[in-house]
Amino acid sequence: MRTKYSDKNKINVITLGCSKNTYDSEVLMGQLKSNNKNVVHEEKGNIVVINTCGFIDNAKQQSIDTILENVKKKNEGLIDKVFVTGCLSERYKPDLKKEIPDVDEYFGTTEMPSLLKHLDADYKHELIGERLLTTPKNYAYLKISEGCDRPCSFCAIPLMRGKHKSVSIEELVSQSKILAEKGIKELILIAQDSTYYGIDLYGTRSLSKLLKELVKVDGIEWIRLHYAFPNGFPVDVLEVINSEPKICNYIDIPLQHISNKILKSMKRGASKEKINDLIQMFRDKVPEIAIRTTLIVGYPGETNEDYELLKEWVKHTKFDRLGCFKYSHEENTGAYKLIDDVPQKIKNDRLNEIMEIQSQISWELNQKKIGKKFKVLIDRKRGNYYVGRTQYDSPDVDNEVLIQADTNFLRVGEFVDVKIIEASDFDLYAEVS
Repeated sequence: MRTKYSDKNKINVITLGCSKNTYDSEVLMGQLKSNNKNVVHEEKGNIVVINTCGFIDNAKQQSIDTILENVKKKNEGLIDKVFVTGCLSERYKPDLKKEIPDVDEYFGTTEMPSLLKHLDADYKHELIGERLLTTPKNYAYLKISEGCDRPCSFCAIPLMRGKHKSVSIEELVSQSKILAEKGIKELILIAQDSTYYGIDLYGTRSLSKLLKELVKVDGIEWIRLHYAFPNGFPVDVLEVINSEPKICNYIDIPLQHISNKILKSMKRGASKEKINDLIQMFRDKVPEIAIRTTLIVGYPGETNEDYELLKEWVKHTKFDRLGCFKYSHEENTGAYKLIDDVPQKIKNDRLNEIMEIQSQISWELNQKKIGKKFKVLIDRKRGNYYVGRTQYDSPDVDNEVLIQADTNFLRVGEFVDVKIIEASDFDLYAEVS
Protein backbone atom coordinates (compact mmCIF):
# COMPACT_ATOMS: atom_id res chain seq x y z
CA MET A 1 0.00 0.00 0.00
CA ARG A 2 1.29 3.42 -0.85
CA THR A 3 2.03 5.68 2.09
CA LYS A 4 -0.19 8.69 2.71
CA TYR A 5 2.71 10.53 4.34
CA SER A 6 4.19 13.09 2.00
CA ASP A 7 7.65 13.72 3.54
CA LYS A 8 9.58 10.71 2.21
CA ASN A 9 12.66 9.17 3.83
CA LYS A 10 12.16 10.97 7.11
CA ILE A 11 13.25 8.79 10.03
CA ASN A 12 11.34 9.15 13.29
CA VAL A 13 13.15 7.72 16.33
CA ILE A 14 10.84 6.90 19.26
CA THR A 15 12.52 6.40 22.65
CA LEU A 16 10.99 4.38 25.46
CA GLY A 17 12.41 3.56 28.89
CA CYS A 18 15.31 4.98 30.82
CA SER A 19 18.01 7.59 30.31
CA LYS A 20 20.35 4.92 28.92
CA ASN A 21 17.91 4.46 26.03
CA THR A 22 17.76 8.23 25.57
CA TYR A 23 21.54 8.26 25.20
CA ASP A 24 21.46 5.35 22.71
CA SER A 25 18.80 7.06 20.60
CA GLU A 26 20.87 10.24 20.53
CA VAL A 27 23.92 8.30 19.30
CA LEU A 28 21.80 6.58 16.62
CA MET A 29 20.39 9.92 15.50
CA GLY A 30 23.88 11.42 15.40
CA GLN A 31 25.00 8.60 13.12
CA LEU A 32 22.00 9.11 10.85
CA LYS A 33 22.55 12.86 10.67
CA SER A 34 26.21 12.31 9.74
CA ASN A 35 24.92 10.18 6.85
CA ASN A 36 22.81 13.16 5.72
CA LYS A 37 19.59 11.46 6.75
CA ASN A 38 16.50 13.43 7.68
CA VAL A 39 16.00 12.28 11.28
CA VAL A 40 13.61 13.53 13.96
CA HIS A 41 12.77 12.49 17.51
CA GLU A 42 9.17 11.52 18.24
CA GLU A 43 7.74 13.57 15.40
CA LYS A 44 6.20 12.53 12.08
CA GLY A 45 8.24 10.42 9.69
CA ASN A 46 7.51 7.72 7.14
CA ILE A 47 10.22 5.45 8.61
CA VAL A 48 9.91 4.64 12.33
CA VAL A 49 12.60 3.28 14.65
CA ILE A 50 11.34 2.26 18.10
CA ASN A 51 13.97 2.02 20.84
CA THR A 52 12.26 -0.27 23.34
CA CYS A 53 12.48 -1.00 27.06
CA GLY A 54 12.28 -4.54 28.44
CA PHE A 55 12.87 -3.93 32.14
CA ILE A 56 9.56 -4.67 33.91
CA ASP A 57 6.00 -5.58 32.91
CA ASN A 58 4.68 -2.03 32.50
CA ALA A 59 7.65 -0.96 30.39
CA LYS A 60 7.43 -4.07 28.22
CA GLN A 61 3.73 -3.51 27.65
CA GLN A 62 4.31 0.12 26.65
CA SER A 63 6.93 -1.05 24.15
CA ILE A 64 4.63 -3.70 22.69
CA ASP A 65 1.75 -1.22 22.46
CA THR A 66 3.99 1.27 20.64
CA ILE A 67 5.14 -1.40 18.17
CA LEU A 68 1.55 -2.48 17.49
CA GLU A 69 0.41 1.12 17.06
CA ASN A 70 3.06 1.78 14.42
CA VAL A 71 2.54 -1.56 12.64
CA LYS A 72 -1.14 -0.58 12.38
CA LYS A 73 -0.10 2.74 10.80
CA LYS A 74 2.14 0.86 8.39
CA ASN A 75 -0.68 -1.48 7.37
CA GLU A 76 -2.94 1.54 6.87
CA GLY A 77 -0.34 3.13 4.59
CA LEU A 78 0.41 6.00 6.96
CA ILE A 79 4.08 5.04 7.28
CA ASP A 80 6.39 2.89 5.16
CA LYS A 81 8.65 0.96 7.51
CA VAL A 82 8.92 0.03 11.18
CA PHE A 83 12.18 -1.06 12.82
CA VAL A 84 12.52 -2.14 16.46
CA THR A 85 15.67 -1.99 18.57
CA GLY A 86 16.61 -1.79 22.25
CA CYS A 87 16.19 -3.99 25.30
CA LEU A 88 12.85 -5.65 24.51
CA SER A 89 14.13 -6.61 21.07
CA GLU A 90 17.40 -7.90 22.54
CA ARG A 91 15.58 -10.08 25.02
CA TYR A 92 12.58 -11.34 23.04
CA LYS A 93 13.56 -11.08 19.37
CA PRO A 94 12.44 -14.61 18.33
CA ASP A 95 9.07 -14.22 20.09
CA LEU A 96 8.53 -10.73 18.68
CA LYS A 97 9.29 -11.89 15.14
CA LYS A 98 6.71 -14.63 15.56
CA GLU A 99 4.02 -12.53 17.24
CA ILE A 100 4.47 -9.24 15.32
CA PRO A 101 5.87 -10.27 11.93
CA ASP A 102 4.90 -7.02 10.15
CA VAL A 103 7.86 -5.20 11.71
CA ASP A 104 10.48 -4.83 8.98
CA GLU A 105 13.35 -5.93 11.23
CA TYR A 106 14.31 -6.36 14.88
CA PHE A 107 17.72 -5.42 16.34
CA GLY A 108 19.38 -5.97 19.70
CA THR A 109 21.19 -3.47 21.92
CA THR A 110 24.56 -4.03 20.21
CA GLU A 111 23.36 -4.11 16.61
CA MET A 112 23.40 -0.42 15.71
CA PRO A 113 25.66 -0.97 12.64
CA SER A 114 23.14 -3.47 11.23
CA LEU A 115 20.23 -1.12 11.96
CA LEU A 116 22.04 1.72 10.20
CA LYS A 117 22.67 -0.52 7.20
CA HIS A 118 18.92 -1.21 6.93
CA LEU A 119 18.42 2.56 7.00
CA ASP A 120 20.90 2.92 4.14
CA ALA A 121 23.52 4.50 6.40
CA ASP A 122 27.08 3.62 7.39
CA TYR A 123 28.28 3.25 10.97
CA LYS A 124 31.03 5.82 11.48
CA HIS A 125 33.46 4.79 14.23
CA GLU A 126 35.11 8.20 14.27
CA LEU A 127 31.98 9.91 15.61
CA ILE A 128 33.02 9.62 19.27
CA GLY A 129 30.76 11.81 21.37
CA GLU A 130 28.68 13.06 18.43
CA ARG A 131 25.00 12.85 19.30
CA LEU A 132 21.79 14.55 18.29
CA LEU A 133 20.60 15.69 21.72
CA THR A 134 16.95 15.25 22.69
CA THR A 135 17.19 16.75 26.19
CA PRO A 136 16.77 20.48 26.91
CA LYS A 137 19.79 22.43 25.73
CA ASN A 138 21.25 22.86 29.21
CA TYR A 139 21.78 19.22 30.31
CA ALA A 140 22.80 15.92 28.77
CA TYR A 141 23.31 12.33 29.86
CA LEU A 142 26.83 10.91 29.82
CA LYS A 143 26.92 7.10 29.77
CA ILE A 144 30.11 6.11 31.58
CA SER A 145 29.68 2.35 31.24
CA GLU A 146 27.43 -0.29 29.74
CA GLY A 147 26.13 -3.54 31.20
CA CYS A 148 26.32 -4.94 34.72
CA ASP A 149 28.18 -7.72 36.57
CA ARG A 150 25.89 -7.70 39.62
CA PRO A 151 23.85 -10.88 40.29
CA CYS A 152 20.65 -9.19 41.55
CA SER A 153 17.97 -11.87 41.38
CA PHE A 154 15.12 -9.59 40.23
CA CYS A 155 16.99 -7.84 37.42
CA ALA A 156 17.08 -8.72 33.72
CA ILE A 157 19.49 -5.93 32.70
CA PRO A 158 22.53 -8.23 32.31
CA LEU A 159 20.43 -10.35 29.93
CA MET A 160 19.80 -7.30 27.75
CA ARG A 161 22.94 -5.21 28.22
CA GLY A 162 25.63 -7.79 28.93
CA LYS A 163 28.64 -7.56 31.22
CA HIS A 164 30.01 -4.32 32.65
CA LYS A 165 32.17 -2.36 30.22
CA SER A 166 33.58 1.05 31.14
CA VAL A 167 34.21 3.91 28.73
CA SER A 168 37.72 5.33 29.10
CA ILE A 169 38.29 8.56 31.00
CA GLU A 170 39.88 10.11 27.90
CA GLU A 171 36.84 9.38 25.75
CA LEU A 172 34.40 10.66 28.38
CA VAL A 173 36.37 13.89 28.76
CA SER A 174 36.33 14.27 24.97
CA GLN A 175 32.55 13.72 24.87
CA SER A 176 32.08 16.22 27.68
CA LYS A 177 34.06 18.90 25.83
CA ILE A 178 31.87 18.40 22.76
CA LEU A 179 28.75 18.74 24.92
CA ALA A 180 30.11 21.87 26.60
CA GLU A 181 30.76 23.42 23.18
CA LYS A 182 27.07 22.83 22.39
CA GLY A 183 26.07 24.80 25.48
CA ILE A 184 25.49 21.93 27.89
CA LYS A 185 25.98 23.07 31.48
CA GLU A 186 24.99 19.92 33.39
CA LEU A 187 26.29 16.37 32.89
CA ILE A 188 24.20 13.55 34.33
CA LEU A 189 26.42 10.49 34.69
CA ILE A 190 24.55 7.27 34.00
CA ALA A 191 25.39 3.56 34.02
CA GLN A 192 23.84 0.33 35.21
CA ASP A 193 26.31 0.54 38.12
CA SER A 194 28.30 3.77 38.20
CA THR A 195 30.34 2.87 41.30
CA TYR A 196 31.85 -0.15 39.49
CA TYR A 197 33.29 2.23 36.92
CA GLY A 198 36.87 1.58 35.83
CA ILE A 199 37.51 -1.85 37.32
CA ASP A 200 37.67 -3.49 33.88
CA LEU A 201 39.95 -0.78 32.43
CA TYR A 202 42.11 0.29 35.35
CA GLY A 203 41.90 -2.61 37.80
CA THR A 204 40.28 -0.48 40.49
CA ARG A 205 37.14 1.57 41.08
CA SER A 206 37.90 4.83 39.29
CA LEU A 207 34.77 6.97 39.56
CA SER A 208 36.51 9.55 41.74
CA LYS A 209 39.35 9.81 39.21
CA LEU A 210 36.82 10.32 36.41
CA LEU A 211 35.01 13.03 38.37
CA LYS A 212 38.26 14.89 39.00
CA GLU A 213 38.90 14.99 35.24
CA LEU A 214 35.36 15.99 34.28
CA VAL A 215 35.34 19.02 36.59
CA LYS A 216 38.22 20.44 34.51
CA VAL A 217 36.00 20.75 31.41
CA ASP A 218 35.27 24.42 30.77
CA GLY A 219 31.57 25.24 30.45
CA ILE A 220 30.34 22.32 32.55
CA GLU A 221 29.01 23.72 35.82
CA TRP A 222 27.09 20.79 37.33
CA ILE A 223 27.92 17.09 37.36
CA ARG A 224 25.28 14.74 38.76
CA LEU A 225 25.77 11.11 39.78
CA HIS A 226 23.13 8.48 39.07
CA TYR A 227 22.72 4.76 39.75
CA ALA A 228 25.29 4.00 42.41
CA PHE A 229 25.39 0.56 44.03
CA PRO A 230 25.60 0.25 47.83
CA ASN A 231 27.84 -2.82 48.11
CA GLY A 232 31.50 -1.81 47.97
CA PHE A 233 30.69 1.87 47.53
CA PRO A 234 33.95 3.82 46.93
CA VAL A 235 34.24 6.25 49.84
CA ASP A 236 36.63 8.52 47.93
CA VAL A 237 33.70 9.53 45.72
CA LEU A 238 32.10 11.28 48.70
CA GLU A 239 35.31 13.18 49.34
CA VAL A 240 35.29 14.42 45.73
CA ILE A 241 31.62 15.43 45.93
CA ASN A 242 32.34 17.39 49.09
CA SER A 243 35.44 19.13 47.73
CA GLU A 244 34.49 19.89 44.11
CA PRO A 245 31.90 22.70 43.70
CA LYS A 246 30.88 21.49 40.23
CA ILE A 247 29.70 18.12 41.54
CA CYS A 248 26.13 18.30 42.79
CA ASN A 249 25.45 17.33 46.39
CA TYR A 250 23.24 14.56 45.08
CA ILE A 251 23.39 10.81 44.66
CA ASP A 252 20.95 8.31 43.18
CA ILE A 253 21.53 4.96 44.90
CA PRO A 254 18.84 2.27 44.41
CA LEU A 255 18.64 0.31 47.69
CA GLN A 256 15.57 -1.84 46.84
CA HIS A 257 14.72 -3.07 50.37
CA ILE A 258 15.86 -3.14 54.01
CA SER A 259 14.74 -6.58 55.24
CA ASN A 260 17.83 -8.78 55.52
CA LYS A 261 15.81 -11.80 54.39
CA ILE A 262 14.66 -10.02 51.24
CA LEU A 263 18.08 -8.46 50.57
CA LYS A 264 19.69 -11.90 50.78
CA SER A 265 17.16 -13.40 48.37
CA MET A 266 17.67 -10.44 46.03
CA LYS A 267 21.44 -11.18 46.12
CA ARG A 268 22.21 -7.56 46.84
CA GLY A 269 25.36 -8.27 48.85
CA ALA A 270 24.24 -5.80 51.51
CA SER A 271 22.46 -5.92 54.85
CA LYS A 272 20.21 -3.58 56.79
CA GLU A 273 23.12 -2.67 59.05
CA LYS A 274 25.53 -1.95 56.17
CA ILE A 275 22.95 0.13 54.31
CA ASN A 276 22.16 2.24 57.36
CA ASP A 277 25.87 2.76 58.00
CA LEU A 278 26.35 3.82 54.37
CA ILE A 279 23.51 6.36 54.53
CA GLN A 280 24.92 7.79 57.74
CA MET A 281 28.36 8.03 56.13
CA PHE A 282 26.86 9.92 53.18
CA ARG A 283 25.29 12.42 55.54
CA ASP A 284 28.39 12.74 57.71
CA LYS A 285 30.85 13.25 54.86
CA VAL A 286 28.56 15.40 52.67
CA PRO A 287 26.20 17.14 55.13
CA GLU A 288 24.12 18.81 52.41
CA ILE A 289 23.74 15.71 50.22
CA ALA A 290 20.33 14.85 48.74
CA ILE A 291 19.87 11.08 48.58
CA ARG A 292 17.54 9.54 46.04
CA THR A 293 16.68 5.85 46.19
CA THR A 294 14.30 3.34 44.63
CA LEU A 295 12.55 0.45 46.34
CA ILE A 296 10.79 -2.73 45.28
CA VAL A 297 7.64 -3.95 47.03
CA GLY A 298 5.98 -7.31 46.55
CA TYR A 299 9.17 -9.32 46.02
CA PRO A 300 8.54 -13.10 46.40
CA GLY A 301 8.28 -14.00 50.06
CA GLU A 302 7.80 -10.41 51.24
CA THR A 303 5.67 -10.87 54.36
CA ASN A 304 3.70 -8.23 56.21
CA GLU A 305 6.58 -8.15 58.71
CA ASP A 306 9.11 -7.47 55.91
CA TYR A 307 6.93 -4.73 54.49
CA GLU A 308 6.31 -3.09 57.88
CA LEU A 309 10.07 -3.05 58.43
CA LEU A 310 10.52 -1.33 55.06
CA LYS A 311 7.75 1.17 55.75
CA GLU A 312 9.09 2.16 59.16
CA TRP A 313 12.59 2.46 57.73
CA VAL A 314 11.35 4.88 55.05
CA LYS A 315 9.62 6.95 57.74
CA HIS A 316 12.76 7.03 59.88
CA THR A 317 15.39 7.54 57.16
CA LYS A 318 13.59 10.41 55.42
CA PHE A 319 15.11 10.16 51.96
CA ASP A 320 15.13 13.42 50.04
CA ARG A 321 13.82 11.61 46.96
CA LEU A 322 12.29 8.15 46.58
CA GLY A 323 10.69 6.07 43.87
CA CYS A 324 8.96 2.73 44.25
CA PHE A 325 8.26 -0.19 41.90
CA LYS A 326 6.13 -3.30 42.15
CA TYR A 327 8.10 -6.51 41.75
CA SER A 328 7.92 -7.86 38.20
CA HIS A 329 8.44 -11.62 37.69
CA GLU A 330 11.03 -11.74 34.90
CA GLU A 331 12.01 -14.84 32.94
CA ASN A 332 15.58 -16.13 33.27
CA THR A 333 16.32 -14.03 36.35
CA GLY A 334 17.39 -15.60 39.63
CA ALA A 335 14.07 -14.84 41.32
CA TYR A 336 12.00 -16.39 38.54
CA LYS A 337 12.26 -19.79 40.19
CA LEU A 338 10.57 -18.34 43.27
CA ILE A 339 6.81 -18.22 43.60
CA ASP A 340 5.43 -14.77 42.81
CA ASP A 341 3.26 -15.03 45.89
CA VAL A 342 2.36 -11.43 46.74
CA PRO A 343 -1.04 -10.62 45.15
CA GLN A 344 -1.20 -7.64 42.79
CA LYS A 345 -3.64 -5.80 45.04
CA ILE A 346 -1.24 -6.04 47.96
CA LYS A 347 1.63 -4.92 45.73
CA ASN A 348 -0.44 -1.92 44.67
CA ASP A 349 -1.45 -1.09 48.24
CA ARG A 350 2.13 -1.30 49.47
CA LEU A 351 3.45 0.87 46.65
CA ASN A 352 0.77 3.50 47.19
CA GLU A 353 1.37 3.59 50.94
CA ILE A 354 5.13 3.99 50.54
CA MET A 355 4.64 6.84 48.09
CA GLU A 356 2.09 8.54 50.39
CA ILE A 357 4.65 8.38 53.21
CA GLN A 358 7.32 9.82 50.93
CA SER A 359 4.96 12.56 49.77
CA GLN A 360 4.54 13.67 53.39
CA ILE A 361 8.30 13.51 53.98
CA SER A 362 8.92 15.57 50.85
CA TRP A 363 6.32 18.15 51.94
CA GLU A 364 7.98 18.49 55.36
CA LEU A 365 11.46 18.84 53.85
CA ASN A 366 10.21 21.39 51.32
CA GLN A 367 8.57 23.53 54.01
CA LYS A 368 12.01 23.98 55.56
CA LYS A 369 13.23 25.51 52.28
CA ILE A 370 10.79 28.43 52.39
CA GLY A 371 12.73 31.66 52.77
CA LYS A 372 16.02 30.07 51.71
CA LYS A 373 17.99 30.96 48.58
CA PHE A 374 19.10 28.50 45.91
CA LYS A 375 20.93 28.49 42.61
CA VAL A 376 18.55 27.15 39.96
CA LEU A 377 19.10 25.94 36.41
CA ILE A 378 16.17 26.82 34.11
CA ASP A 379 15.06 23.80 32.03
CA ARG A 380 12.02 25.12 30.17
CA LYS A 381 9.01 27.45 30.17
CA ARG A 382 5.63 25.84 30.91
CA GLY A 383 2.49 27.90 30.84
CA ASN A 384 2.91 30.87 33.16
CA TYR A 385 6.06 29.52 34.79
CA TYR A 386 9.73 29.02 34.15
CA VAL A 387 10.65 25.54 35.38
CA GLY A 388 14.03 24.98 36.96
CA ARG A 389 15.92 22.73 39.36
CA THR A 390 18.34 23.07 42.24
CA GLN A 391 21.50 20.99 42.44
CA TYR A 392 19.50 18.64 44.67
CA ASP A 393 17.07 17.68 41.89
CA SER A 394 17.44 15.56 38.77
CA PRO A 395 15.26 16.10 35.67
CA ASP A 396 11.86 14.38 35.38
CA VAL A 397 11.98 12.55 38.72
CA ASP A 398 12.61 15.17 41.42
CA ASN A 399 11.35 18.54 42.67
CA GLU A 400 10.86 21.42 40.27
CA VAL A 401 11.24 25.11 41.02
CA LEU A 402 8.50 27.27 39.48
CA ILE A 403 9.11 30.98 38.81
CA GLN A 404 6.41 33.34 37.52
CA ALA A 405 6.99 34.11 33.84
CA ASP A 406 4.78 37.22 33.64
CA THR A 407 7.01 39.18 36.03
CA ASN A 408 10.41 37.79 34.98
CA PHE A 409 12.35 37.37 31.76
CA LEU A 410 14.62 34.34 32.04
CA ARG A 411 16.46 32.26 29.48
CA VAL A 412 16.25 28.48 29.27
CA GLY A 413 19.66 27.09 30.13
CA GLU A 414 20.75 29.92 32.41
CA PHE A 415 21.42 29.83 36.15
CA VAL A 416 19.48 32.18 38.40
CA ASP A 417 19.49 32.81 42.15
CA VAL A 418 16.05 32.47 43.69
CA LYS A 419 14.32 32.57 47.06
CA ILE A 420 11.68 29.97 47.86
CA ILE A 421 8.38 31.62 48.78
CA GLU A 422 6.02 28.62 48.82
CA ALA A 423 6.29 24.83 48.71
CA SER A 424 4.10 21.80 48.08
CA ASP A 425 5.08 18.13 48.32
CA PHE A 426 6.99 18.05 45.01
CA ASP A 427 7.09 21.66 43.78
CA LEU A 428 8.89 24.75 45.01
CA TYR A 429 7.66 28.25 44.12
CA ALA A 430 10.31 30.94 43.95
CA GLU A 431 11.07 34.54 43.15
CA VAL A 432 14.28 35.79 41.59
CA SER A 433 16.50 37.15 44.35
